[in-house]
Amino acid sequence: MNPDAPHSARSYLFVPGNRPDRFAKAFDAGADAVIIDLEDAVAPDQKDAARAALAAWCAVARGNRAQLVVRINDDASPWFEADLALVRTLDSCAVMLPKAESRRQLERLSAALVPGTGVIALIETASGLHAVDTVAAAPAVERLAFGTLDYALDLGLTDDPRGLLYPASRIALASRVAGLAPPVAGITAALDDDAALRSDFDLARACGFGAKMCIHPRQVATVHAMLAPTEAQREWAARVLAAAQSASGAVQVDGKMVDQPVLLRARAILNQPPASPAHPAC
Repeated sequence: MNPDAPHSARSYLFVPGNRPDRFAKAFDAGADAVIIDLEDAVAPDQKDAARAALAAWCAVARGNRAQLVVRINDDASPWFEADLALVRTLDSCAVMLPKAESRRQLERLSAALVPGTGVIALIETASGLHAVDTVAAAPAVERLAFGTLDYALDLGLTDDPRGLLYPASRIALASRVAGLAPPVAGITAALDDDAALRSDFDLARACGFGAKMCIHPRQVATVHAMLAPTEAQREWAARVLAAAQSASGAVQVDGKMVDQPVLLRARAILNQPPASPAHPAC
């Protein structure tokens, strides 16, 4: 896994921008990417202090143990321009744009960023989902993410997870058509409920998601483990490839025909990294 590529990260760990005392711990927690949040986690009267704290910390402390992603405030907010000014001074970071709803937004953002800065577009409204294909194809967008809590609020959804099946599938489809990496699933708010975390991510993975946003370091290892193939899957993949290499014609494994899609799936399983070891919680 290349931690310098936000589009290949499996886990994105949030840390509030006004808590610089947690920055180093977040980067040591084992996540592939760390999102310094200047938006929802920071009260309006603390926005300036959060930007100053992030700039100061990046100038002296940040290593390359995880990719830095900065979640800025949306383009309709009074803090958008100041956030952009900060991001332009930071080395090697990606930007997460909340409430991504149009290509125009992404074009404006891309034009204001240092060339080569990647953007993660956060789909979290009905308007964003309606425009998801044009958002996915917009300049600088490297990945889509699904803000499930805000989306549910916007549409007045209940707690029934079936309400997220259609939007999740649409976001995954738009990502695939645009040639992006599989999208990033929303947070699980229950910090100490591993079953809820697994249930949320199982649903997202069933729809085609390949990463998840985390709000506590203890969630990271579970996300990585869920994305890593099991030993049974690896053994099956090895048997499929061995059978295909030794056969001159059609072949079966476990009573099922091995065709090209099956071979490709087996190779993909064996090419995936193992789960990351658990890291101490912050």
